[in-house]
Amino acid sequence: MSNSHQPYRSHRRRKKAGAGRLGLAAAVAGAVGIAAVATGIVILRPGADGGEGSAQPTLASQGDSAKAGSAVPSPQAGPPVDFTTPEGYGYSLAAVRAGTDRQPLGATKAPPSGTTYAYADYVLTNSQRRPVLLDFPADLFMPKAQVPESARERCMPQAGIPDDMCTLPNHSEVTARVEGAKAPVEENGSMMMPGGASYVVRIASDLPVNEDLSADDLRLYVWSARYANDSKGIRLAFP
Repeated sequence: MSNSHQPYRSHRRRKKAGAGRLGLAAAVAGAVGIAAVATGIVILRPGADGGEGSAQPTLASQGDSAKAGSAVPSPQAGPPVDFTTPEGYGYSLAAVRAGTDRQPLGATKAPPSGTTYAYADYVLTNSQRRPVLLDFPADLFMPKAQVPESARERCMPQAGIPDDMCTLPNHSEVTARVEGAKAPVEENGSMMMPGGASYVVRIASDLPVNEDLSADDLRLYVWSARYANDSKGIRLAFP
């Protein structure tokens, strides 16, 4: 700070000493303030480990939302199949089970009499050490003959999958974290799986199927071009 306006040297010397002390105090206060801001960023950063009372991030799942459930032991599953997307994300998928339920993902509109909903569970694993996009590659297929006539036109076949099988509109949710997997985190508006994380995912039909549909009739396939480059559906075998 310039002191040319001071008329006396003795005052100028005292002023410089005082300014030095004030400058040091301001620097210390500034450093404390910066540290406090940095600490706030760490505490408020999405995905930070805030203990048992911290809120879990919300997951986007094909238009709906879900919360990562509690940790569960690794379920019995069929042989895992590895996939890599054009962006270089790596996933491993393994089918767990399939079945029918009138409320496969919690409270929903009750299906008409004589019908129910189809579902399947599978393990989704990030096979890389870096975070990857939380995506749901598997699709649920059932025999078209087991779909009520009123919904049959919505049951779509896919190339590379048996002609008598089709998929209804459906949605997927993460229902549990496997072993010590960390919950998904949000990065730039997208939900990401931490490196090595494994989740149990449930896919359920939005439209009803016949009540006598057997679990053995249901199939899980990965057919999206992002995962199946040869345009053929890749089946996930149940244990």
